[in-house]
Amino acid sequence: MINADSAYEPLKYDEIPVRSMVRHWKTDCAKRVVIADLLTGELKGADALLRALVLRRLLRKVLSPDEKNVGILIPPCVPSVLVNAALTLDKRVTVNLNYTVSPDVMNKCITKVKIRHLITSRKVMEKFNYEPNCEVVYLEDLMPLLTLPDKLIAFLQAKVLPVSMVNRQLGLNSIQMDDVMGILFTSGSTGMPRAVMLTHRNIGSNIKCYSNFFGFFKDDSMLGALPFFHSFGFTGPLWSVLTRGMSGYYHVSPLDIRPIQRLCKKYKPTLFLGTPTFLRLYARRMEREDLASVNLVVSGGERCPVSLMDEYEQKFGIRPIQGFGITETSPVIAANIPESRHSRGWEPMPKDESVGFPMPGIKVKVLNLETGEPCPIGEIGMLWCTGENIMKGYYDDPEKTAEVIKDGWYCTGDIVRQDEDGFIFIEGRLSRFAKIGGEMVPHEGLEDKINEILGFKADEEIKLCVTSVLDEKKGERLVVLYTELPLSPAEICAKMKEQKIPNLWIPGTDSFFQIPQIPLLGSGKLDLFGLKQIATECVKKS
Repeated sequence: MINADSAYEPLKYDEIPVRSMVRHWKTDCAKRVVIADLLTGELKGADALLRALVLRRLLRKVLSPDEKNVGILIPPCVPSVLVNAALTLDKRVTVNLNYTVSPDVMNKCITKVKIRHLITSRKVMEKFNYEPNCEVVYLEDLMPLLTLPDKLIAFLQAKVLPVSMVNRQLGLNSIQMDDVMGILFTSGSTGMPRAVMLTHRNIGSNIKCYSNFFGFFKDDSMLGALPFFHSFGFTGPLWSVLTRGMSGYYHVSPLDIRPIQRLCKKYKPTLFLGTPTFLRLYARRMEREDLASVNLVVSGGERCPVSLMDEYEQKFGIRPIQGFGITETSPVIAANIPESRHSRGWEPMPKDESVGFPMPGIKVKVLNLETGEPCPIGEIGMLWCTGENIMKGYYDDPEKTAEVIKDGWYCTGDIVRQDEDGFIFIEGRLSRFAKIGGEMVPHEGLEDKINEILGFKADEEIKLCVTSVLDEKKGERLVVLYTELPLSPAEICAKMKEQKIPNLWIPGTDSFFQIPQIPLLGSGKLDLFGLKQIATECVKKS
C-alpha cells in the first residue's frame, strides 16, 4: 500500500489561515490582484488588506466585544471575502449561512449557534425576502461610521508597518491553534443541519496538506463560484486562496454561466472546483476556450460519473479528478492527483472510479459494519478517519459529537472499500442503504441498475432516484421516485430479474412514483431528507 505520510508536515503557528493571509497580502501579493469579481472589481493584496482592516474597525462599532459567532449572508463575491477576512482578523467566528434552505431552517441555525448579528447587504436581503431572528447589519450602512483615524490606522497596518507589528496590534499572536475559526452547517441532506466547529488548526492543516499534495503555486488562481456556506467553497475558493498567496475570482452563483464564462476569459484561472451537478451544466453551456487556462478540475460533493470525465476531456482537453471530503473533516479526506500535478515523488495515476488516496497526515480505516473489526483489502465497510482536520465537535451538542468521534477517530457514515494501493472507493452512505430482511441494499447501486436499463446517462439531468421508507413487514421498503420513465415499472422489474439482480434489490411495481422534479440542495447534492418525506407521502396516498 502506498504511503503519502512522507509528504506530511504539521501546521506551524505562523501558517494558521489569518496569519498567512496577512503575510501574503502585505508582502509577495501586495502589488498583484488577489481577489476580483465582475461587479465590485479587483483588489491587489495591500488594498484587499486595507479594505479588510477598515471593515474590521467598522464592524467593531456595531458588534459587542463579547460577541463571538457572527452570521454572514452574502454569496461569493469580493465583499463576502472581505467580511470573512475582517471578522477573522477580529478573532471572531464566521458563520456563513446557507441561503438555499427555508427561512425557518435558517432561523433555527441562527438560534442554534446564538448569532446576535447577521452581516449582509440590502441587495441580498431584497433577493431572499427573509426575516432573520437577529439584528441585521447592512454593509451599506457602515460607511458613514468611518472616521479619519480608522482610515489612517488601517493604512499604516496594511501598507507601512511590518507583519510582526500588525500581528501584535491585532492580537493575532494570542490566537490558539484549537480556537474555533468558523462554524459551518452540514448540508442537511438527511435532516436538520448540524453546526460543525472548525478550528484554525483544522482548516489550516487541511489546506496545507492538499495544497502541497496538488502542488498549488502562487501563480495559481481559482474560480470561486461555490458558496462559502459549503465546506468545499469555504476552504477552497475562500481560505485556500487567502492563505496560499493565490488569486480568487468570484461570482455569486455557480449556475450563472455567462458571468462565469466572462470571469474565465478575463482572468484565466488555473483551478476549477465544482460538484458534478455544476460541472455537468458547464459541460453543456461552455466552450473549449472558456477553460483554456484551467489545468486542474476537481469534482467533489457527490460521485462524478466517468462519462462526465470523458466529456470534459473530449470537449475541454482536461480530465476532472475526484476528491472526497465531509464538513466535519474540514473537508478533504482523499483525492486523486492528475499527472500534471504530481509532486514530492508521487507516481500513482488517478483511478476514475475512486475518490482518491488519503491526504498526507490523514489516516483512515475501514471497519466491518457488524463486528467493528478492520476489513481486509477490497472488503466493504465503514470509513473512519483521524488527523488534524477532524472537527472540534458539533456546537452545543456533546452527545452527538461523542456518537461520531471515538478516541480521535471520526465515523464518516460512508460505506467504502480500499484497494491494494490504498485508494478509496465509495459504495454509498449508510443513510443511502435500506436494511431489508437483515441485508443492506444500496440505493445508489439500485439507481445505477435502473438507469442502465432505461439508458439514462450519468452525465444527464437526474431523472430518478431511490430512497426507502419504513415497512412493518420487511423493516424498510424501497421506493423509486422519477420524473419520466420510458418503460413501465413492471418492465423494469422484469429486466432486473432477467439480469439476475437479487430479489431484495428489486422494488415492487407499486413502489414507483412520478414527481415534478428531483429535490436538490443548493450544493447540487440530492436532498435525501426531502426524498424520504416525498416518498413517505407517496406511499401513504397509494
